[in-house]
Amino acid sequence: MLVLAQPFPYLSMMPSETLSADPRRNLVGLSREALAAEMAAFGAEPFRARQLWHWIYHRGATDLAAMTSLSKGFRNRLAERYAIRRPAVSHSLASSDGTRKWLLRFSDGQEVETVHIPEEDRGTLCVSSQVGCTLNCTFCHTGTQLLVRNLGAEEIIGQVMVARDALGEWPSPQDDRQLTNIVLMGMGEPLYNYDNVAAAMKIVMDPEGLSVSRRKITLSTAGVVPMIRRCGAELAVNLAISLHAVRDDLRDRLVPLNRKYPITELLDACRNYPGASNARRITFEYVMLKGVNDSPAEARELVRLIAGIPAKVNLIPFNSWPGSPYECSSDAAIAAFSDIVFSAGYSAPVRTPRGRDIFAACGQLKSASIRLRRSAREGTALLAS
Repeated sequence: MLVLAQPFPYLSMMPSETLSADPRRNLVGLSREALAAEMAAFGAEPFRARQLWHWIYHRGATDLAAMTSLSKGFRNRLAERYAIRRPAVSHSLASSDGTRKWLLRFSDGQEVETVHIPEEDRGTLCVSSQVGCTLNCTFCHTGTQLLVRNLGAEEIIGQVMVARDALGEWPSPQDDRQLTNIVLMGMGEPLYNYDNVAAAMKIVMDPEGLSVSRRKITLSTAGVVPMIRRCGAELAVNLAISLHAVRDDLRDRLVPLNRKYPITELLDACRNYPGASNARRITFEYVMLKGVNDSPAEARELVRLIAGIPAKVNLIPFNSWPGSPYECSSDAAIAAFSDIVFSAGYSAPVRTPRGRDIFAACGQLKSASIRLRRSAREGTALLAS
């Protein structure tokens, strides 16, 4: 018997074997155009695609049999070829502060994390775009997990749908939502999987579907400069930049992507980001690392660098993880840094850590689940020997 110790206070588990493959095509993740083309090839009338769209993305149907506005015979024929699939919930954790975290498993057995953070005026869902990550940022726990693959559009939007399932938000409500905002700040670099991210977000933003405004969606990037303008032109979502340093030599070490796209190029892309304005400021994320990037001189340099960019700065207390070479800056150092940025006219709030009791730092739940499965396999092998 595998005994779970803290910090897994609300852990639910499912068997670790790869999920059985369903040969039917998943309708989740198809754009309006692709769904219409699929139904045309199936021999269905054009209005059938609109009906399916409504059932999948507005009503949140998980079974074709539930689509009662379609004739039973048509539903039966559809079910022979198509399915409506979500990612499976492998682990589910609930924090004492209301944060919820899911480890989601796909049909090939790969897993990612999704986190819902409730606040007084909003509920933010943090969504992953890749299995693992290719960036190897040295302060990031997910950076210790090598990139396995990109997520498909159906796997990205499936995270939103699983959260809606858990929150009981079907049909898609217009008011009093618990899920109001989406941040692409989970596992992976969204701009290295842009096509699938864009396809998923267009479905999310569709007013007849999940209906989340583009103004409520934020894409975070470590700085894939060539894709930033395209993202702004095609999606026009909010932009967040994982900056974390004000000198190239330090950022090269913290965020290795900087060696390809240095700070000057990155900030030029920010200045030219379509739609950036005082009403829609670019967010610069800055993790506070003790004795590394938290001096008053670096705060002043940050202000100089972002001059002329409609911006705000999110200061993020470092959340330590086993084996990390860094420590979090002191409260005094963070406050002094914030005061300097505020004095220059930029908002510089300190992000309140959420869900620490459930490994809310990205990548921690996945790492823990891998260790648990490894321990279970080793235990089974010992019993069999």
